[in-house]
Amino acid sequence: MPTAAERISDEVLALPSEARLALVDKILTSLNLPTQPEIDRLWMEEVKRRVGEMERGETDLVPGEEVFDRIRRKYAR
Repeated sequence: MPTAAERISDEVLALPSEARLALVDKILTSLNLPTQPEIDRLWMEEVKRRVGEMERGETDLVPGEEVFDRIRRKYAR
């Protein structure tokens, strides 16, 4: 006997794509995940914080090549 989730899944997959997309949107909204505007705002705050640290000399900057060299050495097999 199929579970409720399996029955619902089968019914949802039978819907037209527009209806499935609308349902996905509702489900994601119900999870209270951050929205893209909120994510963008949070990233902007983080960028401003990091730029401020750099401008005040509160952080050590590492050249990108050095960072990638470290990663390659660490994960080279």
